[in-house]
Amino acid sequence: MGLPEERGRSGGGSGVREEAGARSRARSWSPPPEVSRSAHVPSLQRYRELHRRSLEEPREFWGDIAKEFYWKTPCPGPFLQYNFDVTKGKIFIEWMKGATTNICYNVLDRIVYEKKLGDKVAFYWEGNEPEETTQITYRELLVQVCHFSNVLRKQGICKGDRVAIYMPMIPELVVAMLACARLGALHSIVFAGFSSESLCERILDSSCSLLITTDAFYRGEKLVNLKELADEALEKCREKGFPVRCCIVVKHLGRAELGTGDSPSQSPPIKRPCPDVQISWNEGVDMWWHELMQEAGDECEPEWCDAEDPLFILYTSGSTGKPKGVVHTVGGYMLYVATTFKYVFDFHAEDVFWCTADIGWITGHSYVTYGPLANGATSVLFEGIPTYPDTSRLWSIVDKYKVTKFYTAPTAIRLLMKFGDEPVTRHSRASLQVLGTVGEPINPEAWLWYHRVVGAQRCPIVDTFWQTETGGHMLTPLPGATPMKPGSATFPFFGVAPAVLNESGEELEGEAEGYLVFKQPWPGIMRTVYGNHERFETTYFKKFPGYYVTGDGCRRDQDGYYWITGRIDDMLNVSGHLLSTAEVESALVEHEAVAEAAVVGHPHPVKGECLYCFVTLCDGHTFSSTLTEELKKQIREKIGPIATPDYIQNAPSLPKTRSGKIMRRVLRKIAQNDHDLGDMSTVADPSVITQLFSHRCLTIQ
Repeated sequence: MGLPEERGRSGGGSGVREEAGARSRARSWSPPPEVSRSAHVPSLQRYRELHRRSLEEPREFWGDIAKEFYWKTPCPGPFLQYNFDVTKGKIFIEWMKGATTNICYNVLDRIVYEKKLGDKVAFYWEGNEPEETTQITYRELLVQVCHFSNVLRKQGICKGDRVAIYMPMIPELVVAMLACARLGALHSIVFAGFSSESLCERILDSSCSLLITTDAFYRGEKLVNLKELADEALEKCREKGFPVRCCIVVKHLGRAELGTGDSPSQSPPIKRPCPDVQISWNEGVDMWWHELMQEAGDECEPEWCDAEDPLFILYTSGSTGKPKGVVHTVGGYMLYVATTFKYVFDFHAEDVFWCTADIGWITGHSYVTYGPLANGATSVLFEGIPTYPDTSRLWSIVDKYKVTKFYTAPTAIRLLMKFGDEPVTRHSRASLQVLGTVGEPINPEAWLWYHRVVGAQRCPIVDTFWQTETGGHMLTPLPGATPMKPGSATFPFFGVAPAVLNESGEELEGEAEGYLVFKQPWPGIMRTVYGNHERFETTYFKKFPGYYVTGDGCRRDQDGYYWITGRIDDMLNVSGHLLSTAEVESALVEHEAVAEAAVVGHPHPVKGECLYCFVTLCDGHTFSSTLTEELKKQIREKIGPIATPDYIQNAPSLPKTRSGKIMRRVLRKIAQNDHDLGDMSTVADPSVITQLFSHRCLTIQ
C-alpha cells in the first residue's frame, strides 16, 4: 500500500508499537492505486458526492438501487415515511410500503434466470475437517430451497409463521433460512453454541411452531450432540405449555451412510466420521430431513410479501432482562445488505468472498447469506474453527479457493497473532485484495499485524461498525476511496447520518467525544422488538428523542473520522474526565507481555470511578508487581496520569459470548466481587468466571 501519509492527530485509542520503535498515531494509509482504479467508488470525492445525495435525496438514491431487484408490484405510495421522535407519537419506519417482492426470489431465481448465473458456485463448503468439502451452484441451491419450501408447506408452515433453526454451518442451514423466506415465514436462527435453555427461551418468545436442527457436529475436536440439546429445549417448551409440533433433523455426521443424492449439490456425498452418537427419536415429532426432501417437488412458487413484512427475528442480549427479538423486514433489509456488500467489499463478479462469521449472528445473516447471494457472489461457508487442525487453517482455505475478500473478527486476529507470523506466511494469500473486521473496535496493533502480515501491506482494511439492530454496515471505509486510520471506523455509509451528542442531548460539532446516534433512518434499520414495541422505543429512542441511540460512545477527530470508544457503560468518568476503556485496553496490549486486556470501572471514594484492568498474558510471561508497574507506566505515557489504573488483575482467560465478544458487564461484577451476574445464557465458558473470582485476591493495586 505504500508509505503511510501524515494526517494530523488521529488518536484512536493508543500509540502503536512498530518493530523499529513507536509508530506515530497521526498516520493513515491511502487506498492502493490498483484498488482505486477498478473500485465502484474510486475516490474520497466520489464517496462524498454519493453520501451527500443519499442523505439529501434518499428516495431517489435508494429508488435507483431498488430498480435492480424484482418487484411483483411497485411502491404505490410514499417511498419513505418515519418518526424518530417519541414525543411526537409512535416510532415507525416504512420503506416502500405497499410494494411486493420476495427476497428468496431475488437472491436465487433472479440470479439464475435474469442474471444467467445458474452454473456459478454459490458456496464452497469447508467442513470441520479439511477433507470435508462440497460446493453448490445457484441453480442447485434454488432446487434445494424449492424442495425444502415444499417440505415446510406440507408441514403447515405459511406466511407469518415463525420457524426456529438450530444448526451448525452446513449448506442445509442456508437452504432452511431461504425456504422460510420463500414462504414468507420468519426464521429465528439460534446459534448452535447456545444452550438448550437459550433455545427454549427464543422458541417461546416468538412462538415458533417448528424446529430444524442437526444430529451432531464437531467443533474442532469437540463433539456436540445438537439433537440432545434440541430435545432438552423442546421438553422445556412442553413443560411451559408450548409443545412444538415438528422437529426436522439433518443427518450431518451420518451423511456418508445415506448414499448419493443427499448432498446439497450433485457432488459425491461428504465422508465424515460416524461415531456412536446416541440420537434419541421422538415419534410423532421428529422427522429426517433427507426422507422429507426425497418426497418434495422441484418447484415452489414464492409468497409475495409487502416490503414491510417481517423477514426474520434475531435475538440479541441486553445488559439486563431477556434477549431482544430484533425484527428486520423484507424490502429495506434486502436493499441495504446488497448495497453494503457491494460497496464495502468492492465486490466484482470474479471475487470469492469469505465471511468467517456463523450464520447464527447478524454478520452471518447479512454477509454470509443475503448480501453475497443478492449480488450473485461466490462465497466460502466454513464449519470449522481458526485453530483446527492447526493455526494456519484460515490461510490454507484462502489459498485453496483463491479468496479475494476476507471478513473476520478482531478476536480471531488477536488469537492468531499469539502464534506468530509463520502460520500465515507459510501460505501465499496472493489472491487477497480486501480485508475486513467486524464485531468490535480493532486495536491498532492488531490492525497493523492484519495489514502487514495477512495482507502483505497491499490490502485495504475495512473496519466496519454496525449492530444486529442496524442490519448492515453503518460506519466503514470503502476500499478504493477512504484513507484508513488503524482503529477507526472512518466515515458513515450511504444513507447514514451520524451525530455526536453530549449528556444533555446537544449535537457536538467538529472534534468531539460523546454518544453516537443516527439522525434519520436507513433501509436496513430494525423495525421493532418482536412482541414488545415499547421496549424498542425505550431502548433506542427515548434517551434522545429524534435520534436512534446506538448505545455506543464515539470520538470524532479533527479530520472527521469516527472512533468507536465502546458501549456507553464502558466509558469511565474518572475525576470528571471521560475515559474510553478501548483506549486504555489498546495501551495495555502494546506491552509485549499482554495478549488481551479488558478494562471496566470500579467505585472509588475520591475519584468517583477508577480503572480496574484484566490482562491475559502471552505464553512465557509471569504476572508480577514489576509487570503491573510497567503497565501503569505505559498507560501514563500513552494516555496520561488520569488514566493510571488502580487495579490490575491477572486473567488467564476473559469471559466472552459465543460470538467472541468480551462480556464487560460480567467483568464489572467480578471487579466488585458481586456474584449476582444476571443473564448468562450467552457466555461461552462459565468456568472462566469462577477462575476470575478466585484470582481477585491476587489483584495488584
